[in-house]
Amino acid sequence: MEAKDGSSGFDFDRTYEQVKANELIVYSISDGRKVEVSFIKDNDTRTKVATVFEAENTNPIEMQRGGWQAILNIFKAYVETRN
Repeated sequence: MEAKDGSSGFDFDRTYEQVKANELIVYSISDGRKVEVSFIKDNDTRTKVATVFEAENTNPIEMQRGGWQAILNIFKAYVETRN
């Protein structure tokens, strides 16, 4: 993954362990940590997306949480502009 301006980036290798269409994605990152993404139908027009991740030990949890939230915000903006 990399910032659009190229200012920062990192490899994001993963192995998908479980995929349920429109419901759930579970994967392992190359260092063994797990990530679970749930798609929860809120009503006929809205879906909540929840990401649960195992934190790593290098960066503060607040920084990691902020990074995951930024990814979700970008995903939200992308989805809302699609027809």
